[in-house]
Amino acid sequence: MRQKLAKFMYGRNGSDELSKLLSIVAVILLIISMYCGTAVRSTLFLVAVSAIIYTYFRVFSKNTAARRRENAKYLEQKRRVKSRFRLRRDMWKQRKEYKFFKCPSCGATLRVPKGKGRIRIVCKKCGTAFEKKT
Repeated sequence: MRQKLAKFMYGRNGSDELSKLLSIVAVILLIISMYCGTAVRSTLFLVAVSAIIYTYFRVFSKNTAARRRENAKYLEQKRRVKSRFRLRRDMWKQRKEYKFFKCPSCGATLRVPKGKGRIRIVCKKCGTAFEKKT
């Protein structure tokens, strides 16, 4: 039986990060739909079933190049969100020793030590210089 499943899945995409997320979202939507009114329930149920169908489509798809591109886009978005939260967490932890500024030119976050008075800050990313009070 195991060999038959392996033979069937040969050349197919299989489960990846995006399909796992879609299946989790579908289960959550199904649970939420159980506790909603009839109009919302049918809409959530339809969205959840659509997510499940798309998940199975992705898992059994033989167009692995397209599924990899989709998964790569999802992973890039996930990385951006995680890095933004990581930056905020690090800023919170370092708030007593450092002050953070945004570069007026490129928008990069710059860290300077607190208590140095008015200093000239040079962005490492674009080279723009500006003065701020720390």
